Amino acid sequence: MSIPEFQSLVLNNAEGLTPFAVSLTRNYEAARDLCQETLCKAFVYRTHYQAGTNIKAWLYTIMRNIFINDYRREKRKKAALETVRYFEYSNGSYLPEPGRIKELHAAVYGLPLVYKNAFVLHVQGYKYEEIARALDEPLGTVKSRIHFARKILQKQIER
Repeated sequence: MSIPEFQSLVLNNAEGLTPFAVSLTRNYEAARDLCQETLCKAFVYRTHYQAGTNIKAWLYTIMRNIFINDYRREKRKKAALETVRYFEYSNGSYLPEPGRIKELHAAVYGLPLVYKNAFVLHVQGYKYEEIARALDEPLGTVKSRIHFARKILQKQIER
């Protein structure tokens, strides 16, 4: 299938994506972003589409997978922030001391570069596999660097 044919096929079937995106996100602006990302991925991965199959189902699957991956990334990001908050509030109170956030920020950016890169990407919500690909490192190395970064930060924060 040629690129113009594929483009025409996708754009003719793109109208049904918005209601599905709204049902997933429950937010019109987020739904528009999800639709746009879905169409971008469809064009990037157009070679994976098998001509003659249901294009709408293929687009819905792409959209659902993007939504699930984003949801999981956000969930991991919140878990990482909870870890950071635990370090911030390690003195037992639930109100941060003035300057504690700056101290944590300085501790993170004071990490050795090999640990900092992996840890910062992890806190931003990327999966271990994505970090490994981005840093061109083995998966086990990335996991161990993030683990050691946490241990270093924990010792620095406890002081």
